[in-house]
Amino acid sequence: MIALPAVVLVLLGPPDTAVVRDVPVGAGEVLRTTSVGSGRPVVLIPGVIGAAFGYRKLVGPLAELGYRAIVIEPLGFGGSSHPRRANYALSAQTTRIAAALDSLGIDQALIVAHSTGASIALRLAYQRPDLVEGILSIDGGPAETAATPGLRRAMRFGGRLTKALLQPDAYRDLVRREIIANSSDTTWVTAEVVSGYTAGATADLPGAIDAWQGMAKSVEAESLRSRLAECRVPVRLLVGAVPHQSGVGADQIELLRQRLTDFTLESVARSGQYIQEEQPGAVLAALGKLAAATRYAAR
Repeated sequence: MIALPAVVLVLLGPPDTAVVRDVPVGAGEVLRTTSVGSGRPVVLIPGVIGAAFGYRKLVGPLAELGYRAIVIEPLGFGGSSHPRRANYALSAQTTRIAAALDSLGIDQALIVAHSTGASIALRLAYQRPDLVEGILSIDGGPAETAATPGLRRAMRFGGRLTKALLQPDAYRDLVRREIIANSSDTTWVTAEVVSGYTAGATADLPGAIDAWQGMAKSVEAESLRSRLAECRVPVRLLVGAVPHQSGVGADQIELLRQRLTDFTLESVARSGQYIQEEQPGAVLAALGKLAAATRYAAR
């Protein structure tokens, strides 16, 4: 067990129930994993603005339902390492997630992925089909680049804004504004919540900024669009019904409909992009339906 910020441990559950492990996946590359519970594995992948903290309303209930919930933070996200010269392309992130799952002895998992994390989950389904039984995307589409609109905004103005982010308060304010712009009822975006979302980055802001710059400049070796039809598992997409800045585009939804053999879309009322925060019950219900539709359930 390694140390986590107190706010994270308190909201994930009692300290003796959250097993935190840093998994080496390459030279200087370490992914932070947080596991709660035992049973059928559910792997949760956050977006760029996110970490284990962002799934605190799901991991406890999942453990109570008999699942083993494992949050894996991609390289440069949350508490994972931030090597300056790493390859931050989504395809490279997918390879690292697979290596972490192998190290943890996890296969045939249900994958819950938020925002950009959904693109990693879709890639994982065709790169390593042995690891994936189904995908539940929380307001994330088949992104072709790690350079999200929010990330590009943070890196703009010739680096002037980037330098300003070296101040923890400035970074926390940017994250607060980004979350509010993508939420419905923003009363959940408290100072404590913002601190939880930013704890990993503020512990190493220069390194985190290097990682974000690497993401913004990353180039994918292959197009997800060209491989999407190879994703043979059921995919469920939840989208927040309240209009928000970083929503999944209609073109991405249509691409999923055309290329996937088992795909459904559900709009979640009273929610923006952070459905796991605003309507966690809807996520748990959707996951239950997904679990029942997989090959694992049929055995």
